[in-house]
Amino acid sequence: MKISTNNLFGFGIVFLSLFFIQCKNGDKKAETKEKEMNIEQSPKTKIKKEEYGTTSDGEKVAQYTLINENGMEVKIITYGGRITSLKAPDKNDEFENVVLGFDSLEQYTKDNPFFGALIGRFGNRIANGKFTLDGEEYTLAQNDGENHLHGGEKGFDKVVWDAEEAGENSLKLIYISEDMEEGYPGTLETTVVYTLTDDNALEVDYKATTDKTTVVNLTQHAYFNLSADFSETILDHKFEINADEFLPVNETLIPTGELKDVAGTPFDFREAKTVEQHIEEKNEQLERGQGYDHCWVLNEQDSGMRFAASAYHEESGRMLEVHTNEPGIQFYSGNFLDGTLPQADGDGNYGHRSGFCLETQHYPDSPNQEDFPSVVLEPGKTYSSKTSFKFSVK
Repeated sequence: MKISTNNLFGFGIVFLSLFFIQCKNGDKKAETKEKEMNIEQSPKTKIKKEEYGTTSDGEKVAQYTLINENGMEVKIITYGGRITSLKAPDKNDEFENVVLGFDSLEQYTKDNPFFGALIGRFGNRIANGKFTLDGEEYTLAQNDGENHLHGGEKGFDKVVWDAEEAGENSLKLIYISEDMEEGYPGTLETTVVYTLTDDNALEVDYKATTDKTTVVNLTQHAYFNLSADFSETILDHKFEINADEFLPVNETLIPTGELKDVAGTPFDFREAKTVEQHIEEKNEQLERGQGYDHCWVLNEQDSGMRFAASAYHEESGRMLEVHTNEPGIQFYSGNFLDGTLPQADGDGNYGHRSGFCLETQHYPDSPNQEDFPSVVLEPGKTYSSKTSFKFSVK
């Protein structure tokens, strides 16, 4: 049968019309499914937003997902600016979550060890919950025995942050802490920008300003287990810390003021070694922390961003490298995880030393120790701190 060119053209038009209708219907179905799940994706970025829950005070909490071109994924909620999931590749290019967390907002709002949280106004401890600034004494909550810990009863880890997209794969969180909130002077305006880069680094950029002289020391409290198996401990992870000195602590984990040489002690991580190599040794400092819960004095403090620490899990091949412009890093070996907190996947609880923290910061109790680097922020000045958590395979 002979078919004219006009007929062929007509058939082509019909076919293309049906094809585009089908594609459009498929797009609508996908869009409808995402709307049902309350998921939104910005047309300008790779960031997805979804509802996560509502606090007891009626504040809505959102979860944002950042994904880079390699498939690495980070989830962050506006409650406490917490990292709830971070999927990094192993040596077989399998992406698995390597941070400890929960699967519901309710669990995060209960007492928990700061899983994934932004910490402020002051990360770490302040002795006796007191400090003096410009001749005036300020009293803070004593929420860690007789000391003040991580900003108090309602620190930055327990507030809902405002959020806005700040780039293709950057999320900006904003919180205004009112004058005398948790006992701290000055209205503090804080922004934290999380950026997931295409070389598998999660960058955390902190900035803050105040209208009255105050103290500031912000950090990130993610717990990592590079095996991605939270039934395992982190004792077999190899750590390296770029520090010749650390800060010994007293019985309540407040620095004594001494900067102690790490040489010949269990605190010497200048060459990579496993946690289990020394953690059970008879040592006064290890006994006081029930393991590692100390601040290391980082080398090259005038060099800006530089290598601070690394962790390596041989079986999975995962490597985490931390760079920062901060003077110190707190290495915490999960000593107070006691098996009572549920894992996010519902597969058991988080056991003793099932996660570690590498918290970049100024030194603990700095407001009370004149010889430590200053944490004072004055009006007209900007607090600025940056840390990068970079993942690779070895």
